[in-house]
Amino acid sequence: MRTLFIGNSHTYYNDMPAIFKEICSENGIDMQVTMLTKGGMGLDYHAENEQTRFNILFGDYDFVILQHVAHPMGEFEVMQEAADKIMSWVGQTSAIPCYFMTWTEENNEQFQQEMSSRYRKLGERHNCLVAPVGEKWWERIHEDPSVDLYFEDRRHASPAGSKLAAHVIFDTLKAKIDDKRNLAK
Repeated sequence: MRTLFIGNSHTYYNDMPAIFKEICSENGIDMQVTMLTKGGMGLDYHAENEQTRFNILFGDYDFVILQHVAHPMGEFEVMQEAADKIMSWVGQTSAIPCYFMTWTEENNEQFQQEMSSRYRKLGERHNCLVAPVGEKWWERIHEDPSVDLYFEDRRHASPAGSKLAAHVIFDTLKAKIDDKRNLAK
């Protein structure tokens, strides 16, 4: 199986897609991962990048994970317009799309509700999965504040934060992965 991660530093910090691949392997799933990322860029950047279109249409991916810029998140209309364009390409393939909901900066927890809402609106609009990483992030912080999910800049993920993100994405995709494995038999 193949997964394409599209995003920015919230995706590439600590090689999070490689952690996802490792989790898949631990669960008996052979998963190849590819990453199209650029620091500080959102889906609008990727919607205008020819590599994004080409990879989605011709990369033979089973899953496409989409992550927008987080800090600041910008206008929802920009995010939605870019998501619509990217999802039009995904819709021409058999890939299953999934939005990767990010987390807020350490001192901005109150914005998580807005961030979550935007990703859920896109999930509904495009009838696709949403990996609720940001929500699980804050749940984990409240359950066990001794685990530091933040990198020293208090915005990006520490290794523990990237591992949490990879696990939430895996858990979100698990049923679809199993479906694809059963179809291949």
